[in-house]
Amino acid sequence: MVVPELRPWRAARPHVTRVAGAVRPRLARAADAVRPRLARAATAAKPRVVRLARAASPQVARITKPKTWQYTAGAATAGLALAAAVVTAAGPWDSTGQRTAERDRAAVQERTGGADHGRNSDTSDTAAEAPRPAPSAASVLPGLGGGVGTAQAAPNAKALAGLLGPLLDAPELGARRTAAVVDVATGKRLYGEAAGEPLTPASTTKIATAVAVLTAAGPDHRLTTRTVLEPDTGELVLVGGGDPTLTARKDADGWASLRDLADRTAESLKKRDVREVTLSYDKTLYAGPELHPIGDNPNLARVSALMVDEARTDDSTSGPVKRVEDPARDAAAQFAALLADRGIKTTAPGPSKATNRAESLAEVTSPPMSSMVERMLTNSDNDIAEHLARQTAVASGARADFDGAGKAIEDRLKKLGLPVTGADIKDGSGLDRADRLTADLLTALLAKAADPPPPQHPPRQTSLI
Repeated sequence: MVVPELRPWRAARPHVTRVAGAVRPRLARAADAVRPRLARAATAAKPRVVRLARAASPQVARITKPKTWQYTAGAATAGLALAAAVVTAAGPWDSTGQRTAERDRAAVQERTGGADHGRNSDTSDTAAEAPRPAPSAASVLPGLGGGVGTAQAAPNAKALAGLLGPLLDAPELGARRTAAVVDVATGKRLYGEAAGEPLTPASTTKIATAVAVLTAAGPDHRLTTRTVLEPDTGELVLVGGGDPTLTARKDADGWASLRDLADRTAESLKKRDVREVTLSYDKTLYAGPELHPIGDNPNLARVSALMVDEARTDDSTSGPVKRVEDPARDAAAQFAALLADRGIKTTAPGPSKATNRAESLAEVTSPPMSSMVERMLTNSDNDIAEHLARQTAVASGARADFDGAGKAIEDRLKKLGLPVTGADIKDGSGLDRADRLTADLLTALLAKAADPPPPQHPPRQTSLI
């Protein structure tokens, strides 16, 4: 089910998110500090309040006109009872007054999260240059009695049915609901409710995109943006490699930098005694329409093989925002300005296609594919998702458009032996309302992601796992 956002909320959401993010830790610390005391106070005071209420009730009954003290006593009794109930419901609590779920969460958060993403000694990345990994996800088993960092047996089907059945019966979920629980250690399904019925998956489609591109292109694959010089015309061509993380900002934060590309290109041109060029751009790696079937939308730019900062019109790095209408032309215009700052004069850029005879001048490469997958899943980034879907098509030899990318993802999942019956993937992000996935496929994707890698490949952790 797709619920459209109201326009006022869409505009206010970034501000609300920042405020909530700032105050949430303080509220959590305050709640943690007072919760044990509140529990003890409520437990100690409850018998006295009950006795007081019983003693006062005959006198209260004889009073026909309500007085202030009646409301006060009633409110105090109700408040203490409610506090005791809330404290009890929020438990269970350990001997130190800390909620056990919070203790488990704190233990998980102490972990460093994702892997090196190419920071190994056999790569050119350094810890200072590469993007930081996302934090580890919290365990889902404590809610069923499991702990953190301990080996526990998977819950049985009866326990899961007792826990999930009432939740799935909630009318708020609508008339159609599906669910599946799989033990990733064995691949065995522990619970299922209409698990083979295809439904609109929304952003969970990104899980399929992640698995497909990591297996088709590989976790170490990098995307290259380059410049070439045509020998006959002296035309400088900026060639897009489909890198959605290319940035023109001063602080590239480990991602490929358009500024670095301008530095290297200008240096290479000056070595050839070239100070003025005709500038063109090549975005022909992708085919078909750039506009997503949902139309213009602040959640997604036009999908172009050449773009900078996801074609955003502000300094944000995620979330909805207005995008430029022609991402490739905008990227080339920014590149022209950067070259001018470095002493290279250019014409107004126009579309072109680099020939096989063009001489390579400079290039910048993205972090490894595993890093882009992690950023996509961490931020639920629709732009990265659509590019990784097309990179799946490129790696598979399919046409790199919306239809070709969706088919390439389905084909890749089928080759992995995953249950694709009923699945219909129209894009990489899940924004297309015609997308269909099953609970069986989603759990199988997560179980596949948790499989240990073969011996010939080093382990690669991403936020997929």
